[in-house]
Amino acid sequence: MARVDVSQYQTFGQINDRLDELVGQVRDKDVSLERSLDLFDEAIALGSKAVSLVDATDFSPEEEARLAETEAQAEKTEEPAEPTEDAASEPASDGQ
Repeated sequence: MARVDVSQYQTFGQINDRLDELVGQVRDKDVSLERSLDLFDEAIALGSKAVSLVDATDFSPEEEARLAETEAQAEKTEEPAEPTEDAASEPASDGQ
């Protein structure tokens, strides 16, 4: 596999735009499996570049506090619902 050059993408916006383009290309029914795999490799390289950008970002204390608050709120809203006892103990209906 040849290394994909993603050096031209320097911002999250550029990476996001290119990823949108890749998704559109992969969804095209006329794209071969080999081309789809090449596009997938590019998407992986772009994802790695985005992670590198995040790792290199220096947040101010205020930004870090806002990020932590946003993450805490997201965790509260993503808690899985517990199944009820009735739903767990009832046998499945076979339609009769």
